[in-house]
Amino acid sequence: MTGMFRRSIYGLIAASGCLLAASLPALAAASPPCDSDNGGIKLPPGFCALVVANNLGEARHAVVAPNGDLFVALQNGGIVSLHDSTGNGHFDVKNHFGDQSVTGIGFHDGYLYFATPVSVQRYKWSPGQLKPSGPPETVVTGLPVQHEHEDKGLTFDQHEHLYINVGAPSNACQSRDRQPGVPGMDPCPILEKHGGAWRFDADKLGQTQDQGVRIATGLRQFPALTWHDGALYIVMNNRDQLDTLWPKSFNAEENATWPAEPMYRAAMGDNFGWPFCVFNYTTGKEFLSPEYGGDGKKVGRCGQYKLPIVAFPAHWAPVDVMFYSGQMFPAKYRGGAFIAFHGSWNRAPLPMAGYNVVFQPFADGMPSGKWEVFAHGFKGVEKLMEPNDAAARPDGLAQAPDGSLYITESQHGKVWRVLYRQ
Repeated sequence: MTGMFRRSIYGLIAASGCLLAASLPALAAASPPCDSDNGGIKLPPGFCALVVANNLGEARHAVVAPNGDLFVALQNGGIVSLHDSTGNGHFDVKNHFGDQSVTGIGFHDGYLYFATPVSVQRYKWSPGQLKPSGPPETVVTGLPVQHEHEDKGLTFDQHEHLYINVGAPSNACQSRDRQPGVPGMDPCPILEKHGGAWRFDADKLGQTQDQGVRIATGLRQFPALTWHDGALYIVMNNRDQLDTLWPKSFNAEENATWPAEPMYRAAMGDNFGWPFCVFNYTTGKEFLSPEYGGDGKKVGRCGQYKLPIVAFPAHWAPVDVMFYSGQMFPAKYRGGAFIAFHGSWNRAPLPMAGYNVVFQPFADGMPSGKWEVFAHGFKGVEKLMEPNDAAARPDGLAQAPDGSLYITESQHGKVWRVLYRQ
């Protein structure tokens, strides 16, 4: 998610010169036994998983400290820190602190940063610490209050910058949102303060949105963002309800399969086209949104916007993205991206889809092959019709010091640890 503390444990040892005694139990459990059923999920050959925590609440993003402790953001309020005191691979020590809705979380320069819907805050943090010793400081304040798409992700670059998403509180920038036949506003006033990625000084307190720098626009919602290889990578939640809002132009199957969940490589000044354009997963081309006169075939103004570097199926709902830098997994995974998909709600009458973790190989900062489903079975029901009936919905990804992978989910607050064993 943040890219912080996703180095090998050997690099951390070299940097610090020693490890605190408190960290040893967590590191000793580098290869705990996996659950016989992998905790209910399915993985590629050679991989296995164990459930290391459960019933945490609405777990979203997560980050791992150098000693192996896991910190999980809770959308229903606060942060939970997890520690393995026995070395058996399961987190038996839990500390809950804070009461705000939290989605993004990450370590940077001795602080634990976290994102709420309207702010970014941080706690001063020491190695081995499991709960804060005082109140948080506010890094960014006064972000827009939104009725939808308020979840924030966060990440850092190597130049002491903090990046967040400010989602668009709309489906397609209509004057009456999600109402049939209502045209889109042009220009879209929402894009003045929403629908983009903002950059801030990671070490300056009390910043407002106006003091930040918008580096990219034309983005609907994207808590899945991370800094990697000198650029900001984003996986966006695309639009909904083509068929119900524009029934004369689109049918249910087209709504269920067309609006791709795009992945972008963002640079300063990029515009990715929301709300005017939609990338079609079926054809691999952009089409003009019906709110702006499109019928599923017209391209119109869409040729001027930057295209995705890869596209994923419609309505899968990406929530987190993480580039893998460990050594445990086979070589093909190193440098590639894992993406956690929360799963659809907007595919009826077709079954819901997504609810998985996908792997996308990368080389030299760009996709180097076809993506593949890495972990699935979370939904627990083969033909799922209602998202709330899913057993689990993946939300967060974090790399452990030994190179294993943590996956969080929000239905019950379960956490899996994925290991590779030849």
